[in-house]
Amino acid sequence: MSQRTLTFVTGNIKKLEEVRAILGNSFPLEVTSHKLDLPELQGEIEEISIKKCQEAAHRINCPVFIEDTSLCFNALKGLPGPYIKWFLDKLHPEGLHQLLAGWEDKSAEAVCTFAYSPGKPNDEVLVFQGRTSGKIVSPRGTRDFGWDCVFQPDGYDKTYAELPKEEKNKISHRYKALDKLRAYFVQNQNTEV
Repeated sequence: MSQRTLTFVTGNIKKLEEVRAILGNSFPLEVTSHKLDLPELQGEIEEISIKKCQEAAHRINCPVFIEDTSLCFNALKGLPGPYIKWFLDKLHPEGLHQLLAGWEDKSAEAVCTFAYSPGKPNDEVLVFQGRTSGKIVSPRGTRDFGWDCVFQPDGYDKTYAELPKEEKNKISHRYKALDKLRAYFVQNQNTEV
């Protein structure tokens, strides 16, 4: 019997590698990827994730999960939040740090939301979310993974970019969300997908 698969809708090979590393070999499904340009929606974090997952399931007609990442600055009442991709693209890491120049509060929350759909029309979308508190600092470390170089998690003196991948993968917002997703599939491995 071949292993059942779950499709991660992403074109980002680094995200796929990190997801596979975090889920590990004990995850009961094979994670494959499918690049799909989904619309960039506006709204609240959970709402955006659910709509993107529904659209992905509709387009490729199989069990899928998507990820939506947010970086929420407390001084800016949660912005840039789910729009971080666009802020980073236009402002670069230095600009993200400079956004908080006029604020004493440099605290932030990294939020990762995975949404899963069994792939059939009208199926309920399940949401798995992880949050890591930290602060926004001047860019430090490698710049090969989004805004990692400006986010320093609470309790650490290094940014995500400066931490070894294995260490980051034990504490990150992505790890926390994937841990919930893993637990769900382990508990329901005979009924899902």
